[in-house]
This record gives sequence, C-alpha cells and structure tokens, in this order.
Amino acid sequence: MKKYKLGDIATVEISGVDKKITDGEKEIRLCNFVDVYYNWAITIAQHDSFMLATARPNEISKFQLKKGQVALTKDSETRDDIGISTYIADDFEDVILGYHCALISPNKDILDGRYLNALLHTNYAKKYFACNASGSGQRYALSVEALNSFPVPIIPLHEQKQIGEIFSALDKKIELNRQINQNLEAMAKQLYDYWFVQFDFPNEEGKPYKSSGGEMVWNEELKRMIPKEWTNANIYQLASISKETVNPQARPNELFKHYSLPEYDKTGTYAEEYGIDIQSAKFTVTNNCILVSKLNPWTSRVICGNRESNQICSTEFVVWNPASMKTKGFLFMLAKSAKFIEYCTQGATGTSHSHRRINPELMMKFDFPYNSEIAIKFSLLIENIIGQLHNNIAQLKVLTKQRDELLPLLMNGQITIE
Repeated sequence: MKKYKLGDIATVEISGVDKKITDGEKEIRLCNFVDVYYNWAITIAQHDSFMLATARPNEISKFQLKKGQVALTKDSETRDDIGISTYIADDFEDVILGYHCALISPNKDILDGRYLNALLHTNYAKKYFACNASGSGQRYALSVEALNSFPVPIIPLHEQKQIGEIFSALDKKIELNRQINQNLEAMAKQLYDYWFVQFDFPNEEGKPYKSSGGEMVWNEELKRMIPKEWTNANIYQLASISKETVNPQARPNELFKHYSLPEYDKTGTYAEEYGIDIQSAKFTVTNNCILVSKLNPWTSRVICGNRESNQICSTEFVVWNPASMKTKGFLFMLAKSAKFIEYCTQGATGTSHSHRRINPELMMKFDFPYNSEIAIKFSLLIENIIGQLHNNIAQLKVLTKQRDELLPLLMNGQITIE
C-alpha cells in the first residue's frame, strides 16, 4: 500500500473565521469546532443549527463547505480534541468553516473524502496528531505543515469509495438514534415545562390546572405565584450527594463503565475502560443515581444511572442519590430545566471563563415549586421515555464500537469488501 503526504493529494486551509459581526460583510453561517467534533458527517439537514455570523468575500470563497471535503479540529486545550474530523456530505451556499478548524479538499482523482474521514478516525491518525501537535499547557495546535505531512495510505479509489459507503451507512443509523433521543428528551422537557413551569398539570378533572382557573397563591420564599397546595423545596429535600469513591487502578484488569465529560460530549454515555487505564479515583454510580456536571453548567450534562455493573464517573460530576425512586424522573428533568441551568451558571466560579464550576452544596440549595403527588405522577409518566433513552444509548454504543473496530481491519486489509 503506497503512502502519500496529505498535502500532495489534497489542499489544506486553516480557517481563521470567527463569530464576530462586522458591518458591511455578508451574513453567513459558521460550522464551528463543536459541529465538527460532534458529527461524523455534516449534512444539509443541519444547516439551520449553524451559528449566524458575517464574513469577507475571500473568506467565503476559501472556506465555503462543499461536498467531498473534510473538516478537522486543528487546535484545542487538550491533545485529545485535535484531529477530530467530519465529512462534508452536501454543498452549502452560505455555510463556511469557523475558527479552530482546518478544511481539507481532496484531489478526487486520488482520494475519496469519506475514506479520508474514516482514516482520520483511526488510532493511526490520532497517534500522528498527538505526536505532531505543538504547544503545551493551555493550548495545542496542528500546523499546516504537520497536516500536509500526514501520511495517507492509498488503496484503489473504488475500494476507498466502498469503505466510505459502509461508514456513511453506519453513521446514518447512529445519527438516527441520536435524533430519536433528542426527540424523546424534547417530549420530556415539554411535559416538564407544561406541568412545573406553566403549572398546567392535570387537575382532578384531567384539565390543565392553571388554564382552567386553578387557584394560585403567593410564595414568599420563591417570590412568585404557585398553585395552591404546592410549596417550595430544594434538592437536598429530595436527594443527597453520594461521595463513594473507587480507585480503578487497584483493580487493573477489571472493565469499568466510565462516565467522563469528554466521552459524554462525544457519545452521551460511558466509555468501557480497564482499571489500569483510569488514572485517578472516581465516584461510584448505581441505577439510583443522577449525574450532574458541575463544570461549565451552562453546558447541561445530566445522566441517569442505569442497570449496568461497574459504573463510575468523573469527579467533575455531582452524584445525586434520590431519597425515593418515585421522584427520580422529576429530578432528572429538573436538572435539565432552564431555571436550574441559569441558577448554576450564575453561581459558578473560577479564574477562567472556560473552566467555571458550581459548588455542589450551592447546587443542592436550588429552590423550586414542588408538590410530591404531582412529581411522582410525572416521574411515572416519563419512566418509559427514560427507558427508551437508555435502550437507544446502548444501541449507539454497539454501533459506534462496530464502526471503530471495523475501521482498522478495513484499512490494513485484514478484511476486504466484495
């Protein structure tokens, strides 16, 4: 298998476009670092989710997204976050690549973009980027020279396209499961808002309480009107903080389900890792637990523990242990609510804006309108939604594992496509 330097079979451009709005420039949308990081492929269906910004004509012509290209994260605060790629699956008239990224345009006579994207997800590529990133401490970056020098193993173009088609099909299934989960969470959030923000939970006649003239009273602690028979409560009244820890390195050959912030951001669930590979003590996680990130609370990261064994989590999570499983669903959605996120964001402290944390004790003092009977009914109602979320996440794990294990086998020729 012959290897070419990437710069000899593709054009690599480093994007410097940011989100600042400047008068006189053309309005466009930015496909940013996060969009690249979270997606195996960028499709036209994602168009409206991209950030609005403006850019100069030369930036638009240079960084406009076109089908067949590959975008790459080229600098970040950690080495693990650089060199993550995504395939541009459609042409975009008004979307350009944003800051902290590189745009690769393959020579289509030699290199298929989907094949390159698959190659860039292998450990082969990750090791190269880790060894060739410059910087230390605060930020790491890949230079144009390092990207251009990346050795690309070239197989016949028709085989490249077949490999690309396989991974595109897998990614479509993965993306479908993610969309289903987003829809399920949206349903649960809408119901939560309907019952606990608008107070239109079903009354004794099954009608929406507030809209049907249900009596509202002033609550002095909350400084707002709430339904009669309701009170104010804080999280401490419904859950405690679990601080039980485990040292995975003391059990080096044991396989753990490890919830970390980077893994959650990428997959929404845990990574399977052996104890010897986990560097520090972690919190233990059970089926009863709810995990809530204390780091950068404006980025909501909330996880319901499931029935898996050997679950652990990063100490960047606060582990809620509900006093009753009957209200677990309510607590899960409370942690995802806009008011809770706003409260934690305002209370977060730290020397760097990008690394601010909410004190767990302060987190637990969040005050909210509460009625135990309604909370229990709500939890029972969304129990099925939470179950479906867990099932879809499990499928995502299997599909992602299949994709990641298939990649190196296809790349090194251990298996072939007929």
